[in-house]
Amino acid sequence: MLLNDRNAVIYGAGAIGSAVAEVFAREGARVFVAGRNRAKLDRVANAIASAGGQVETAELDVLDERAVDRHAADIAERAGSIDIALNAVSFPHDQGTTIAELTLDAFMLPVDRFLRALFITSKAVAPHMGRSRTGVILTLSAPGATMAVGGHLGHAASQAGVEAFSRTLADELGPRNIRVVCIRPHALGDAPAAGSYTGELFRPKAEAMGLTLDQWLGGAAQSTMLKRLPRIEHVAETAAFLASDRAGAMTGAVANLTCGAIAE
Repeated sequence: MLLNDRNAVIYGAGAIGSAVAEVFAREGARVFVAGRNRAKLDRVANAIASAGGQVETAELDVLDERAVDRHAADIAERAGSIDIALNAVSFPHDQGTTIAELTLDAFMLPVDRFLRALFITSKAVAPHMGRSRTGVILTLSAPGATMAVGGHLGHAASQAGVEAFSRTLADELGPRNIRVVCIRPHALGDAPAAGSYTGELFRPKAEAMGLTLDQWLGGAAQSTMLKRLPRIEHVAETAAFLASDRAGAMTGAVANLTCGAIAE
């Protein structure tokens, strides 16, 4: 198994966080899932336990720095270390409003919350990682980090920030045997059906074009080289590989899961 005997902390029990937790557990990791929604936490815990995996959950607000620090320290004390961490928490934000109508608060919301959550969680786990056991911090961004699409100022700035944060943190933590790798998926075709907030994020875009959500997603798929969108499972399986020793030479990198929407 790719992650046998690893301790993995996943912040967020939404569509991506839950899928990654299940794959990590399948690959032998002891998984700790934290989030604010008890129902979502219970669902992923039941799925992992039913499959014979090891899982613990905790209700936690990733914007509460002291609570996140205490949670990470408790895991490290009981488990012996934190080997893998992923912040999969998302925040509803504006996509589609141009600068003429965009307020400062709406612009700053994704910049502040995505980066604040990433800073808090990364700082909390880093002291309990590395040294004799390789540590891995995984981050999540989006195509907006590099694509120029009008009406996405706050989103683009926040995602570019996530990628810059990841590269810089990789340089800081590399000497301590900690890798940092960012995963950049395109819009996930099956995420809305899985209960992701992206359904509500994308629906206004579709309606503005006179399309249903499925039609809009179909159009997005046709804009990629592969003529399809990535799925949640692609993110989860990639995360497991990146967190494993098989990707031991990767750090400061962005894994491009855009199905060719962005060529690198």
